Amino acid sequence: MLVQIKDIKIKKRVRKDLGNLEDLKDSMKIYGLMNPITLNSKYELIAGERRLQSAIQLGWTSINANIVDNLTEVEQLEMEIEENNQRKEFTDAELMEGYKRLQRLRNPNIFYRIYLFFKHLFEKIADFFRNR
Repeated sequence: MLVQIKDIKIKKRVRKDLGNLEDLKDSMKIYGLMNPITLNSKYELIAGERRLQSAIQLGWTSINANIVDNLTEVEQLEMEIEENNQRKEFTDAELMEGYKRLQRLRNPNIFYRIYLFFKHLFEKIADFFRNR
């Protein structure tokens, strides 16, 4: 659900230090908001303060949010803690493999480019005969 940022209320939070938001803001500029923030039915923030603050600094006026209802204060605090606690960073090996794959996709070798050319050509030919 798209929510007006001005309508969101931020109550007392567990996290005090939001850290550097520059990388998150850069990501949001390029890819948008990949994971909605979480609000209760009163539009009080439960999870996603770093995303919300980044959106504010980017000048956004609205943001995608999941609205959860009928949660006790205890359950809301549990969600805030859980959302921030259950992340796992990539290992160095996972990150290296991901960047290698990205590099190969951005700069395919000549054989892969030839394969893609013929694949695209055959798809166009098949589309032509399908649409006759």
